[in-house]
Formats: sequence, C-alpha cells, structure tokens
Amino acid sequence: MDARYINPFIESVCNTFETMCSLKVRVGKPALSACKGHQTDVSAVIGFSGDAAGSVAVCYPFASASKIATSFAGIEITPDHSDFGDALGELANMIAGGAKAKLDGLSINISLPSVVIGERQHISASRTSPRLFIPCSTDAGDFHVEVGMELSRSTKVTGQGATVGANA
Repeated sequence: MDARYINPFIESVCNTFETMCSLKVRVGKPALSACKGHQTDVSAVIGFSGDAAGSVAVCYPFASASKIATSFAGIEITPDHSDFGDALGELANMIAGGAKAKLDGLSINISLPSVVIGERQHISASRTSPRLFIPCSTDAGDFHVEVGMELSRSTKVTGQGATVGANA
C-alpha cells in the first residue's frame, strides 16, 4: 500500500473525533500491521471498492470504546447499551467518508459499517495486501486504526507523500 494514501485517513480520524466527540487525537507512528500482533475488543470496519479496494477498521478496548461512544452520543453508552455498536459504526463511517473525500482522483464506494464486539479479537492480515497500523490516543482512551488498500491496476494518482506521525 502506498503511504501517501494514509494521510487522508489520519486527517479524517482527527477531524471526526474533534468535531463529533470533542476529543483531540494524538497519532503515533504508523507501522505495518502484524497478523496477530494487535488484539482488540471492538472493531468497526468499513470496506471500500472501486478504483481502490480494501478496508479501514477502527479498533478499541472496551473501556475506550465506551468513553468514546459516550462522548459521541452525549449520553452514557456502555458495551451493553443498544446503541453501542451503532455509535462506533457511525464514527467509522464518518472516518471512511472523510478519507474518501480527500482521495483526489479516485472513485471509491464505501460499505455500511460492520461492528464486531468480543474480547481479544484480531483482524487477520492479507498475505498479498499489507495493512497499516495507526496508533491513536485521546483523553477518553487509546484505540488504533488499520487501513488496507490496493489501487486497481488501471488507476494512476499523483500526490504528496505521507507525513508519518502527523497530528492534525
């Protein structure tokens, strides 16, 4: 995956959390994701297709997910609340949509969010398409974003390089 396509995701994460949750995101240094290196309790996943295919997953421990969902909704949302998955799925949807808008020159469709809830899960990495792991932290807790994307062979896009560890 070309690193220059990561900045739109980093910018969108920061913008979405600041605008919708009133939380400033501190972004760590992105790195290639290991198959089983990062376990999580909640994963909100959005797939995309078109000129680029892949997915973005926003992954949280339960404590962070609950505090972030509460900040987003303005009411207490715990993992057993009926809106828990919807709140986190909507945040992932906003992140994917914001990144999609910044991927100039690419025609991309995004899927509806899927939210997977369960202790100590991990997202299996593709052998042919690496994913980038982006560590993030807020005053409400830590989370990470995983982005995997492949451009179609006929797509050629030019742009500037990624800013590793950028804070928006």
